[in-house]
Amino acid sequence: NFWQMADTGPCGPCSEIFVDLAYFADDWRLPEDATGEWAELDRTEFSKEAFIEGTENDRFIEIWNLVFMQFDRQEDGTLIPLPKPSVDTGMGLERVSGVKQRVWNSFHTDVFAALIQRIEEITGIPYRGSQVREPYWYELGPSKDGAHSPAVKQGNRVHADPASFRVIADHSRSVAFLLADGVFPSNEGRGYVLRRILRRAVRHAWLLGRATPTLVDVVQTVIDTLGDVYPELREREKHIIDTTRAEEQRFLSTIDGGMHRFDEIAPENTTEGSVAVKGTVSGEDAFRLYDTFGFPIDLTELMARERGYTVDIPGFETALAAQRTQSQQERKSKKIGMSTEDFSDTSWISSEPVNFVGYDRIELETEVTAIRELPEGRVAVMLRESPFYVESGGQISDRGTIVGEGWKVDVDEMRKIDGKPTAIGKAEGIVRAGKVRATVPRDVRLDTERNHTATHLLHAALRAILGDHVHQAGSLVAPDRLRFDFNHHGPLTDEELEKIEDIVNRGIMAAIPLDIREKPLAEAKASGAMSLFGEKYGDIVRVVTIPEISAELCGGTHVRNTAEITLFQIVSETGIAAGVRRIEAVTGPRAYDLVSERRKTLETVADMLRANPASVTRRLQSVLDERRQLERKLDEAVKSGGASGVQQLIERATSVDGVRVIAAQVPAMDMKSLQSLGDAVREKIGSGVAVLSASFEDGKNSLLGIVTDDLREKGLRADTLIRDVAAVAGGRGGGKPHMAQAGIPDAAKLADALAAVPGVVQAHLAR
Repeated sequence: NFWQMADTGPCGPCSEIFVDLAYFADDWRLPEDATGEWAELDRTEFSKEAFIEGTENDRFIEIWNLVFMQFDRQEDGTLIPLPKPSVDTGMGLERVSGVKQRVWNSFHTDVFAALIQRIEEITGIPYRGSQVREPYWYELGPSKDGAHSPAVKQGNRVHADPASFRVIADHSRSVAFLLADGVFPSNEGRGYVLRRILRRAVRHAWLLGRATPTLVDVVQTVIDTLGDVYPELREREKHIIDTTRAEEQRFLSTIDGGMHRFDEIAPENTTEGSVAVKGTVSGEDAFRLYDTFGFPIDLTELMARERGYTVDIPGFETALAAQRTQSQQERKSKKIGMSTEDFSDTSWISSEPVNFVGYDRIELETEVTAIRELPEGRVAVMLRESPFYVESGGQISDRGTIVGEGWKVDVDEMRKIDGKPTAIGKAEGIVRAGKVRATVPRDVRLDTERNHTATHLLHAALRAILGDHVHQAGSLVAPDRLRFDFNHHGPLTDEELEKIEDIVNRGIMAAIPLDIREKPLAEAKASGAMSLFGEKYGDIVRVVTIPEISAELCGGTHVRNTAEITLFQIVSETGIAAGVRRIEAVTGPRAYDLVSERRKTLETVADMLRANPASVTRRLQSVLDERRQLERKLDEAVKSGGASGVQQLIERATSVDGVRVIAAQVPAMDMKSLQSLGDAVREKIGSGVAVLSASFEDGKNSLLGIVTDDLREKGLRADTLIRDVAAVAGGRGGGKPHMAQAGIPDAAKLADALAAVPGVVQAHLAR
């Protein structure tokens, strides 16, 4: 045989080794629906035709493929000898295990036994894949967790495919090891590969009737069985399990809608006469499945192929590109104040280079080398040396001034035009070439540097507390704040945030000098410096190192010593996308302002509670306990027959066409207390209707209506009753047939509402 990887490239003759299952039929554990076919074959004779037929019905199983890499195949078919021939061997653990254990499929070896068994336990479906090759109907019992997927048909039957067990088992191992290696589910690069694998497994669990997380339990079995051999699985167990569960839940929330939509666009049994009519899933439909329901394109392709359809991949890619273009345009349109001028014409630009000197100098004398006038009195200026940083790596552009003889430009935007830093802003006077003074305000630059270095400290702290899976997914470094987006499966706890903030501030207090130097890219990566996945770097890179804490490839501006950051405070932590969290924080003067503001708030609360700040928590807890005690006492007093007790309310009831009716104002601290009183009245009145009103401490006014069960059977309903009563006082309400509530804007009109109760009840009885 002659083997090649593609139409062109390395190739060579190969020796493929197969096992003939017909020959071993008496010795191997073979499927029931296959041995009959093989028994009809002559085991002693072998031909090319017999081999081809045997490979099609799984008679022959390849266990080893030795490829003698000898040639480089060209487009015209020419074979050029390789300078260094080699041997590519394709034997794997599972294949050898299958031969030694006498099974016809690798998934029936003990390598997968524990995983298949776990899937059986979770789904409640026995795996019959070692006996039969085709899907089989299986009747499920009641769902253990209260929900079956729509794949379960009438009679609780599911069409169980042995392939689904194998996909889940295989993908559970891939998911566990990818997560252990630091890959995180995302829509790009390695993360997208992981997400595709994981979601394909979830889809197969869905086909087995599962509407709740399933893969996570199989992944746990992977860790339990392989954790001793691969310790990284146990070391990162919590991260692996939490991330798998979160990703499963995320996809399960949309899979039903996606499968329903797929059934509409690629029906399973579309026929015309006796000939099945199959078509193409349009690129737009495939994109909608991806964008709205989270279906990776290869999953849509797989599902389509199972039903005999094709997918318009070029159309999908066009729709995806259009969305990305639109998103980019929307982001650009949100950059208020940015110049919309087209700079494709570069004839005005001088051939002289523009040297960025802003790492070391923020004010200098230099020369203007190129000028372009823009609409509305704005101008673009190039300098021989520029202190202005151009937005990159999350750090926003510098602002400042360029002052020449008789003119000035307030720089509010920086761009790279023709690869050169260019200052843009409003001009005062006529801008001319010549000597100028360019200045970036020191306090603004220092605040930006504080936030950028703090971002590196934050990144390191997140990895220390949450795990090595944390990687930057976006950032913003501005003078007034920093924003850091990172991969993580769920919200951070208060304790985690406190630890992260503490680690960053300890790094600041340690007063660590930064080591910033340029290195060859290969050397920088070999030294362990972190880079952004997917980011393009030149041959020489700038490495920012905070010794013993962090080393990252970064072109931004930084403080010289961590002590210059002075203080770091987290403002918020939120989720912004699937598996992506965001922390916003402040440093330096703004961190001080935040702490000062919080201190003033604490002092105000302490004054209101008549306590000192140190004991405000204890005092507040005491006040809350007292409130709860008073609420209980009031509730008990009302129920036990106090001044406005239940019994007195019942005694004051009037009769409307033989029905006891209560309409009264009662004391209640909140709606919960009013509802509790309503329950007591409904329980003790036996048969009747009550409308109770109350004004709460927060200034709200409410009505509560109750109707006993016997009267509901006669057509009286609390929700319609309270709606009509509330309308008298300009309020609105609703609820359930036995109890409903309404809000009344004006407390003075509560009496009018109560006075109307008998007439409303009478009208409802007459209906």
